[in-house]
Amino acid sequence: MKSVISLVLRYVPRPFLQRIGHFAARFLGLFNSGDKVECPVCNHHYDKFLPYGRKGRDNALCPNCLALERHRLMYLYLKRKTNFFSDSLKVLHVAPEYCFIDRFERMKNLDYITADIESPLAKVKMDIHAIPFPDNTFDVAFCNHVMEHVDDYVKATSELHRVLKPGGWAIIQSPQDMSRASTYEDASITDPREREKHFWQNDHLRLFGRDYALELAKGGFRVTEDRFVQSDLSKAEVERYALPANEFIYYCQK
Repeated sequence: MKSVISLVLRYVPRPFLQRIGHFAARFLGLFNSGDKVECPVCNHHYDKFLPYGRKGRDNALCPNCLALERHRLMYLYLKRKTNFFSDSLKVLHVAPEYCFIDRFERMKNLDYITADIESPLAKVKMDIHAIPFPDNTFDVAFCNHVMEHVDDYVKATSELHRVLKPGGWAIIQSPQDMSRASTYEDASITDPREREKHFWQNDHLRLFGRDYALELAKGGFRVTEDRFVQSDLSKAEVERYALPANEFIYYCQK
């Protein structure tokens, strides 16, 4: 199964996967019944989650809601460390994840707007380099696994900063190579196979390193590198929810 999923992710267009992926995942989930792992996003239980990723990570994808490790981590963070579920908030969600959209749209405390340049799941077509909303519009912004794809991530983060209200906050996650001190880019590498080797996917324009918080701060944010998994969660919770043990949350404040 792992190799099949890897091939699908490599060669099936992402917009098509976003439309039909949940049907296939729910069917495959029928073979994983059990109670060893739990998805905090949808509260479904399984013997294990489905494999996912171009290199096939085990125990990664919730068959019911399609939450990955990073989505389960973010959901727990929002519940335990922010006002997201309690206060009245205007929210901009860039490149919205399937597992969150319906849930956040149903939350009566949120004025929730999804946006993306190509995703069929988003309601507003938007280039993040030129966000079509006035200054100081939103209380919260989410933008995950986008900054490795955009031409100018400093411009993109500065646009997110611009449309947030004073005191507003954003979560902006991205793949990181923690063995690197600084962000790595090399436009001279054009072969797709070489780009995947260097940047983990051939459509990534860069690979952020341990300096990611400093790179986000170039957009104007005050960035907290929150070691939520390591400091706030027990080992049993990390295993139960199948969380990424070494991922930080990047909490960006205006």
